[in-house]
Amino acid sequence: MNILHLDSNHPLLKQQLTDLGFTNHDDFTSTKSEIEAKIHEYDGIIIRSRFTIDKQFLDAATHLKFIGRVGAGLENIDCDYAESKGIYLISAPEGNRNAVGEHTLGMLLSLFNKLNKADQEVRQGQWLREANRGLELDGKTVGIIGYGNMGNAFSKKLRGFDVNVLCYDIKAGVGNENAKQVDLKTFQNEVDVVSLHVPQTPRTQNMINAEFIDGFKKPFWFFNTARGKSVITSDLVSALKSGQILGAGLDVLEYEKASFENLFTANHMPEAFQYLIEAENVLLTPHVAGWTIESKEKLAQTIVDKIQKKFT
Repeated sequence: MNILHLDSNHPLLKQQLTDLGFTNHDDFTSTKSEIEAKIHEYDGIIIRSRFTIDKQFLDAATHLKFIGRVGAGLENIDCDYAESKGIYLISAPEGNRNAVGEHTLGMLLSLFNKLNKADQEVRQGQWLREANRGLELDGKTVGIIGYGNMGNAFSKKLRGFDVNVLCYDIKAGVGNENAKQVDLKTFQNEVDVVSLHVPQTPRTQNMINAEFIDGFKKPFWFFNTARGKSVITSDLVSALKSGQILGAGLDVLEYEKASFENLFTANHMPEAFQYLIEAENVLLTPHVAGWTIESKEKLAQTIVDKIQKKFT
């Protein structure tokens, strides 16, 4: 089969696919319309997030047998239409779930202990010990929304702490030895920390809004290493201002482009984002929770393994 690689990835991906007998071509620079004009020549596509694969593109891909997304989700693909055409869809959440779990825990501990704030102050010659008194994680109840690959990975990282871990998911029976599955009301009544690990779907878009936030019995800490469009940032900021959210660790933002490469299409900075970058109780990273040296290799290997299992 002929495979077209639309983004650069770990070299093992192409090398191992070549060893399996596939023909591999790269095109990292052509426009979507230019790719569309030649996609009929290919049996497979390997993509990260360069552009959206929509109905028009899929109709042009007359010989396409599979799409491999080197990442956790498939939101940049019209999955229903692709599957209706018999196209096999491959994602690789197994490849970066550990990285996401570690990053989430790192953000949590950093905020609890004011590490980013304290670091900046010391660099400026300030030695403010009392102002940087931290919180301990032990004894807290950590709530995980979305208990798939990423949620499970985060719960495993919490096993060394004396914490109670709850999970909430639309699927039944996903709880395990690391997290007790509960209904939404119980979840909102008990948790001190909320970590979001859901895919981007119509159901999860804007799910963290004012109504949802107000449903929590007590103020909580919030972390999002999933997708930015699941959170209405202005509602999050309002909750930070009121104290309903005690602090936030955000690896993703609703302002991101679909390619995840840039924040804004113009120089305009939303008011809510301006608040986030100035807030001491907010930690921001540029969509890198699953972006480690190790995960780059593991993501590629996961894609190869799934292609090999299906087509050889």
